[in-house]
Amino acid sequence: MTPAKRLFDLVIALALGLILLVPLALLMALMWLTEGRPVFYVSERMRAPGQPFALIKLRTMRPAPADSGVTGGDKSARMSRLHRILRRTRADEIPQLWNVIRGDMSLVGPRPPLRLYVEAFPDLYAQVLRNRPGITGLASLHFHAHEERLLAACGSPAETDAVYRRRCIPRKARLDLIYQRRRTLCLDLRLVAQTALKPFRAR
Repeated sequence: MTPAKRLFDLVIALALGLILLVPLALLMALMWLTEGRPVFYVSERMRAPGQPFALIKLRTMRPAPADSGVTGGDKSARMSRLHRILRRTRADEIPQLWNVIRGDMSLVGPRPPLRLYVEAFPDLYAQVLRNRPGITGLASLHFHAHEERLLAACGSPAETDAVYRRRCIPRKARLDLIYQRRRTLCLDLRLVAQTALKPFRAR
């Protein structure tokens, strides 16, 4: 990560953190009152091969002891209406601004993968994770909705995992590598703006 990109991340993340502090506090209170604890979901993700970190989000499904892998239709019964709204608007990702401030993530980059997929596709992720993982990016904006539709049709953890490996990982990586070749601070700003406006366009 260049010093200019790191400075960009810090300035924008701190500004957004201040703006979203009160909405986040209200969401946390609503979560605690309606869904109980824990309010946050902490998951191990990889910032680079061999470099894990703790990603933090608002919890968007009821906890399960043996939970693992990506989210598919097999987990839909554990989501409330509030959980689905948080996921659709991406409000659950507001706490990741703390990961950006800590330096675990960037604002823009590939979504941080789970360890099992980095270990299953080492050569691919060695390329993709040359960029620090981000809250948003080309793949998040242009493939996320399609990915959710693909995974929502899965009825078991094994099917979800197979579809994710076969149909999602290669296509997301292709977009992430396009971003890697073309990345500039202007492009980052454009992608951040598109992410902020996306919930309103979805309406």
